[in-house]
Amino acid sequence: MSGIVMFIHGAWLTPRAWERFAQRFAACGYTCLAPSWPSLEDIPAQRLREAPPAALGNLGVGRILAHYQALIEALPHPPLLVGHCYGGLFVQVLLDRGLGSAGIAIAPVPPRGVLPGLTALVRLLPLLTRARRIVPLSEAQFARHAAQTLDAAERHREYQRQVAPAPGRLLLEAALGIGTRIDFGNDRRAPLLLIAGENDRTIHASTVAAVFRRHRRSVAVSTYRCFPGRSHWLIAEAGWQEVADYALEWAQSQADCF
Repeated sequence: MSGIVMFIHGAWLTPRAWERFAQRFAACGYTCLAPSWPSLEDIPAQRLREAPPAALGNLGVGRILAHYQALIEALPHPPLLVGHCYGGLFVQVLLDRGLGSAGIAIAPVPPRGVLPGLTALVRLLPLLTRARRIVPLSEAQFARHAAQTLDAAERHREYQRQVAPAPGRLLLEAALGIGTRIDFGNDRRAPLLLIAGENDRTIHASTVAAVFRRHRRSVAVSTYRCFPGRSHWLIAEAGWQEVADYALEWAQSQADCF
């Protein structure tokens, strides 16, 4: 199978988070693209932690979506879109706009109209005072909320290689549903796969299942899969190959869309 895949990373991460998935997809003949968000510009995570660009704090939903839309429209044909966390949210919005041949949203932040779990809502409250600030993620927070399945040494390596600050404006806008409204009844939407991790402490599996139920209002293809024992870091933790291979098989089952 050949085609283009565009990987969209989430908040507190860089495109480097997709290295394993990209290698897996490339081995199956896909051309893999993993562009960074605006203001990140492929800067290494450590440098972003030490000296984040001043413009990063004011980066919002609209600018990120416009950035990816322009990249998609410049391609010779529509790509398969694969996103994690906030990237998974963007995949859903872009598909609703008619962009992309199919989409895979892994542990996605929910779009407007689907509430996250109570724990997630409580964690969002401090964002009300940090709308235009740069929001760091400590190694302890990474361990507690995203990568609890990793041992201490691996967690430290992943944090050093992967984790970067996030824009406060984006976090607040996504929490309030600003710019993330989609038409769940859009029958022309391209096929969508939603993937959850059973032990995800950031985007609970129940939240992803709720998003799936909304998408089923449409006759467009909507698929849901929850992986047992997985955390929010299911794109890179032990067993990531199973997640990637399932995503690949699903994409290939939608071959008529490419």
